[in-house]
Amino acid sequence: MNVTTLLNHLKVSVIATVVLAVLCCGIYPAIVWGLSQALFNHKANGSLMKRDGTSTNDDKDAVGSALLGQTFVGARYFHPRPSAAGNGYDPTSTGGSNLGPTSAKLIDAVRQRAIDYRRENGLAADAIVPADAVTASASGLDPHISVANARVQARRVADQRKFAIARVDTLIDQNVDGPDLGFLGDPGVNVLKLNIALDGLK
Repeated sequence: MNVTTLLNHLKVSVIATVVLAVLCCGIYPAIVWGLSQALFNHKANGSLMKRDGTSTNDDKDAVGSALLGQTFVGARYFHPRPSAAGNGYDPTSTGGSNLGPTSAKLIDAVRQRAIDYRRENGLAADAIVPADAVTASASGLDPHISVANARVQARRVADQRKFAIARVDTLIDQNVDGPDLGFLGDPGVNVLKLNIALDGLK
């Protein structure tokens, strides 16, 4: 290969690299960003929510994201499922525990979670508990709990807030999200939305 041929190949390679960089790293992301801002503005900006239950794009006003789980403490609130992400719901350490079904550590953790769940919700020592109440999700950031889990916690929340259980059950029904695309997965209750609505009750 002579020098002229080599320089021609080099020129083509450089031009191809520049063109692809402009297309893939500039034009394409700009188009996707523009479409997402125009068509799905709230979701594209993190589905942030304010304390009054309205959406916001300003993280200074936000109390959380409807897309990410977060820890709630205190008997007055519905509690999310356990999280193995970092110190719990840490988006920088998303992931599951990676413990297998025969892991003694996992079995002990699930057993202790079941004991704690029964105690905090006033259940009998042998009561069956929802699976999502004692197991973490694969991402560790799941914002939903099952409807069954919410129903169990409803009595505790109603007692703590001096509400009729029917009011809390109605609130649960109003905050159930259906399966993705109408058929993927099971209905779930978004814990952040439910707790915000709960705080809004008089």
